[in-house]
Order: sequence, then structure tokens, then C-alpha cells
Amino acid sequence: MSKKRNIVLFIATSLDGYIATNDEKLDWLFEVEGEGDNGISDFYQTVDTVLMGRRTYDWISQDDHIVEYPYKDKQSYVFTRSRVEKNEHVQFIQQDIEGFIYQLKSEPGKDIWLIGGGELLTSFLEKELVDEIIMTVAPKIIGEGIPLFNRGKHRLNLSLEGVQTFNQFVELHYTVQKGGE
Repeated sequence: MSKKRNIVLFIATSLDGYIATNDEKLDWLFEVEGEGDNGISDFYQTVDTVLMGRRTYDWISQDDHIVEYPYKDKQSYVFTRSRVEKNEHVQFIQQDIEGFIYQLKSEPGKDIWLIGGGELLTSFLEKELVDEIIMTVAPKIIGEGIPLFNRGKHRLNLSLEGVQTFNQFVELHYTVQKGGE
């Protein structure tokens, strides 16, 4: 029997819970001394699919530091409410999130990386679609910005699976306890 595919949020956050500044900058994150690639390549090998919201996709596409689409070797889906254009690297999704995710998880494959952003994460949390949360905490307090967790109607019980340090970063790995778990 094949392993169940999990939806995994893998993300970096400031100590005060922000994933970017208000102007969508990540400079504060790169000011912290890490170790190697801070576990990204190990995690990257465990997934074959990436999910993101439209604003996250637009940020990746327009960032001057990113020369080409970084997830070309993965199946990429972008959830959007806006007009959809053709793209060789991603498939734009406008259908019901829940139905799409149940279909995706029923297909064979590796785990599925929920990249972000905050609005999409809130939808996934409210529909109880997230199976694991791996958050790397940077020892930075940035005071304001784009929060990791938006206000919403989601309450989750989590179980700590592991803690790992990458020099100044701390990675917290949780599984989401669902219904009867």
C-alpha cells in the first residue's frame, strides 16, 4: 500500500509571526546566520508538488533575485480568483479548493508543499487540509508585516514531531491532529 500524501506547510517566519514585511520583502530573513541551506534541500526531496496562492506566485515571478521559476521539477498549482493565463511551469486552479485537494491527495506521489501565502493558508486551515506544519523561526522581531496565520475560524491541535536547529534558526515540525486523532 502506498504512503498517504500529506499537505505540508514548510515556511520561515520571524519570531513575532511574520512571513514578510508589509512591502513583501524578505531581507530580514537573509540577515540571520543559518547553516547550509537550513534543511530546504532535504525537505524538497520529499515533495513532488507545490501549491501557492496567486500573490505568492506573482512575487516569485517578479522578484529580481529569482532568474527562473524555481520549482520547474515539481508539479505546480497556483490558486487564483483572477483571469488565468497559460504558463509552461504552473497550472492555475480556480475550482473548489477542497475537491481539488482530495483529488490530488488520492493520486500516487510524494508529499505536497503548501508554500503560501497567508490567505491560501487560512483557507486550507479552515477546511482542515493541512497535515503537517514545518516552520523555521528566525531570531528576528520585525514588528509588523504579513502574518503567518491570519485571523480566521480555525483552531488546530498540533503534535510536536521534532525540533532542529540550523545555527540561529529553529525548525519546529508539527503534525496536525484531526478529528479522531
